[in-house]
Amino acid sequence: MNTAFLHRVSLVALLFVAVSCATPAANDNDMPTINPANWPTTTGGVPLDPAIEARIGEIMATMTVEELVAQTIQADIGSITPEEVREYRLGSVLNGGNSAPNADVRAPAPEWVALADEFYAASMDTTGGRKAIPLLWGSDAVHGHGNIVGATVFPHNIGLGAMRNPELMRQIGRVTAIEMLVTGLDWTFAPTIAVVRNDRWGRTYEGYSEDPEILPAYSRAMVEGLQGTLGSDEFLDANHVISTAKHFIGDGGTRDGIDQGDNYDSEADLRDNHGAGYPAAVEAGVQSVMASFNTWHDKKMHGHEALLTQVLKERMGFNGFVVGDWNGHGQVEGCENTSCAASMNAGVDMFMAPDSWRGLYENTLAQVQSGEIPRERLDDAVRRILRVKLRAGMFEKAKPSARPMAGDYDVLGAPEHLEVARLAVRESLVLLKNQGGLLPLRADQRVLVAGDGADDIGKQSGGWTLSWQGTGNTNADFPGGVSIYAGLREAIEAGGGTATLSVDGTYSQAPDVAVVVFGEDPYAEFMGDREHVDFDDDRGLNLLRSFKEAGIPTVAIFLSGRAMWVNPEMNAADAFVAAWLPGSQGGGVADVLVRTPGGDVAHDFKGKLSYSWPRTAVQVKLNRGDADYDPLFAYGYGLTYGDDGDMEMLSEVSGLSDDGGDSGVFFAAGEAAAPWSLQGTSGGTAVTVVDAVTPVGDALTIRSVDRAAQEDAKQATWSGGAAAAVQVSGEAMDYARESNGDMAIAIQYRVDAAPEGNVAMFVTDASGAQTALDVTALFAEAAIGEWTQSDIKLSCFAEAGADVAALTTVLGIETSAAFALSLSDVRLASNEGRAICP
Repeated sequence: MNTAFLHRVSLVALLFVAVSCATPAANDNDMPTINPANWPTTTGGVPLDPAIEARIGEIMATMTVEELVAQTIQADIGSITPEEVREYRLGSVLNGGNSAPNADVRAPAPEWVALADEFYAASMDTTGGRKAIPLLWGSDAVHGHGNIVGATVFPHNIGLGAMRNPELMRQIGRVTAIEMLVTGLDWTFAPTIAVVRNDRWGRTYEGYSEDPEILPAYSRAMVEGLQGTLGSDEFLDANHVISTAKHFIGDGGTRDGIDQGDNYDSEADLRDNHGAGYPAAVEAGVQSVMASFNTWHDKKMHGHEALLTQVLKERMGFNGFVVGDWNGHGQVEGCENTSCAASMNAGVDMFMAPDSWRGLYENTLAQVQSGEIPRERLDDAVRRILRVKLRAGMFEKAKPSARPMAGDYDVLGAPEHLEVARLAVRESLVLLKNQGGLLPLRADQRVLVAGDGADDIGKQSGGWTLSWQGTGNTNADFPGGVSIYAGLREAIEAGGGTATLSVDGTYSQAPDVAVVVFGEDPYAEFMGDREHVDFDDDRGLNLLRSFKEAGIPTVAIFLSGRAMWVNPEMNAADAFVAAWLPGSQGGGVADVLVRTPGGDVAHDFKGKLSYSWPRTAVQVKLNRGDADYDPLFAYGYGLTYGDDGDMEMLSEVSGLSDDGGDSGVFFAAGEAAAPWSLQGTSGGTAVTVVDAVTPVGDALTIRSVDRAAQEDAKQATWSGGAAAAVQVSGEAMDYARESNGDMAIAIQYRVDAAPEGNVAMFVTDASGAQTALDVTALFAEAAIGEWTQSDIKLSCFAEAGADVAALTTVLGIETSAAFALSLSDVRLASNEGRAICP
């Protein structure tokens, strides 16, 4: 997954090639070693069953080396067909964040069951002497079975951590397992038990806490909810699924919070913080552990034998299997996505090779045959995989559609499941301010509900919801879902009041109180990496201030995947609630905020911060126990209605410098950087790209592709039927100074199919005028399939007549010919003698 040319870095910090990360201090490079004796032992989880072990031996004795290797390979359903599973006998498939039946992330549940049947039948086909070994289908059901339209979507882990309720976690795991089984799937890549030590990390919301305190109880409860309680008859029975503890180990402690980055913690911190949840998960019987993308002192975890084998398997006694992450083996030194003996030798038992599976299978087979991968290591990996399949009864189960609960689609989002989710929302809310006791609201009032998050179930659910990034969803995609506004309206109207939705805050009659729902837009993984924790979107602030100026009391409902600096918003609001990412049951917010029709408190606040709240925007590494610990609200803080919720005015000095930030980034890590958007245009119609596959009329298709990480680039494919363009556009920006300073637009791209006609590169100014340059030769002469970079002088467009003082499109590429081009990065760059005018 890694390349020499482009490293995985933060979206907003992605500076050309070399300057993304701080250089480790000298003592960071001492390469400390792991001493397994320093790590905890466990009860060993599931004891080995002699009957199962004997059966494994019998099965393996009849398997060819080709079949053994195939068990260690997992492919993505978007890159493999059932017929290929039948041919290669792979041990597993997965659906990545944007993979689904028929490439439709909103495919109805029956299509999932049908495809599961097809893959199962392929793995069990014995024609030609093939060995029937049922394959596993793994899926990221990380806050409920959020891949499926109609499933129950729970709050993300950051909110669940605020509950401090392991028993409710067990119920959430149970519901998730049941709803997965309805769609024929049998393995989830959950729970994430990362301890997050830097809130710049884009996966912060996937961690329960910054502190290891709650991790043992939470990891145990979630594993038991998903798999059943070890030692009981329900363990891995037909009503449960296989779970995965991830990501082993240190993912929440990377330097600067960069996803897939470098962890330089001491061995003690790695063990006591980042490893806190793993012994409990092993003792609860977790059957798979996912290796992490990160390094520990410059050594990739996918290649770290001391941690994967000596600590996890031998010291902790984990006897399930270790699965890799998305092409994570390819990041190991000396490896490629299609070849990595070092990863298996280190202890990875199953490669997650979504699109690289064929080459990896062939090379792994050759490495076993040559002895580069010892046969006993391969046998151990396969034994572990078969052990889990046998424990889960995979060999005895019928095809997915014939299993208990499969196809019972009424179970998806069943009322009792939604009530568990609603309870989780209620218990996860954290009250930070309640000036004058404004909350709870009387239900007989005139309430205005404003903000872009008020009636948007997709926004309140966040990433990993239907699609990888959680973008492009509408309320119609959540049957059974309740927006925060809808929940408030129901509660207010039940008490005789009125609740009016006004996203922009306008009104004809002044309300008694305004509720403003705002926050972060959905993101996942590295797409959410940040330079700071300033919530730098003023839309919610402007609404709060406008109501304050009008003398209207205000309640702020803040949606976010991390604790953020929102001092101006807190000052402008009378009450402030951290709602995190509550999922599909927004009615849980109203349960706590609104009194009963009789005037009583319906439900009090229970949530307590599991992440310290920053005093400034640069307190990105703010954790209980730090020597310089100085939060605005400490770990464990959270008001109830019995507390004094008044607050003095807060400082609105963020602590950020005024250096101008990263305004020169237009497109990076697979998406346009704010305030820009990626668009496709054809025939006068513009389509904003938010999904993994975006058709633009019949002339152009824009889809997500991998360069250095999952979906960190976009591929534009022109059919040649009509003129169409891909462009980065937004509000008018002034680049006259940059043009005069001889700066360039630097583009990193790959030509996937040479243009069959003329290609233009253009900018558009505020008048609507388009200024184009002929770049046909640039792309026609490029090597097919190779990433490269070209720098185009801004002055080229200025000289051609563009008003660079008011650009609304900073880069557009248009053709009416057949052509395929992938883009991974577009930004301003200094002209270092390489910039050109085409």
